[in-house]
Amino acid sequence: MSKIVGIIGSGMIGSQVARLAISAGFNVVICNTRGPESLADLVAELGSKAEAAVFDEVVQATNLLVLAVPFAAYSNLSAEKLAGKILIDTLNYYPERDGVMAEVHTDKIATSELVQNHLSKSLVVRAINNMDFVRLLSRARPAGDKERSALPVASNDAEAKKVVIEFLDAIGYDAVDMGSLSDSWRSEPTMPVYVNPYWGQDTVYESGPRDVQSFMTASGRVVDKNEVSELLSKAVRHDKMFGLLGNFAVEKS
Repeated sequence: MSKIVGIIGSGMIGSQVARLAISAGFNVVICNTRGPESLADLVAELGSKAEAAVFDEVVQATNLLVLAVPFAAYSNLSAEKLAGKILIDTLNYYPERDGVMAEVHTDKIATSELVQNHLSKSLVVRAINNMDFVRLLSRARPAGDKERSALPVASNDAEAKKVVIEFLDAIGYDAVDMGSLSDSWRSEPTMPVYVNPYWGQDTVYESGPRDVQSFMTASGRVVDKNEVSELLSKAVRHDKMFGLLGNFAVEKS
């Protein structure tokens, strides 16, 4: 596995993955739509192993890339430039942010399948999409730690999936294989494994967290491989598997 990770998008998830990767010893190259200069503070925080770049430079730097842009932006990504790359798809559909997208039919096709169809020459792996950005950073634990949680992973390519599972292990998480991308709907918004178990609150995240302070400060809880597997098995598919922002501002990429 490459020790360089490219991150496309510097919002809530992209910046947290960057922090985790740096802590795990990776070098990080990150970009957003606003240009490298807008990432000066983040790169200064991350230190010498981090570099801000433009999209083309990020893609050229490594074969392992994290997609952390708003879902609506996936169709703007260059299939040619991303050909042959392993892409960790963290994207969730939020109509408030992304607008109504006619191609989204969550009862018929998983959002990761839409991403893979567009980026047809890439190896898309669904992961890091079902945990909120606060607990994603705070709940990471080394291998063997009794407090270590697991995340579901899906891909149509076994080798790409293996690489991403190794990456998750390095940044502090076990993995549960939920199958191909056609199975990845099980980790989409409103599903049992989405956000709530890790947050550890008796609430319904699909309606958005109303109390932002509580959301930001909750310590969360362990969700191990057995629980993730059980939650995935309880998933029931429907046509409104969408995220809602609640009181959170719209995230930039």
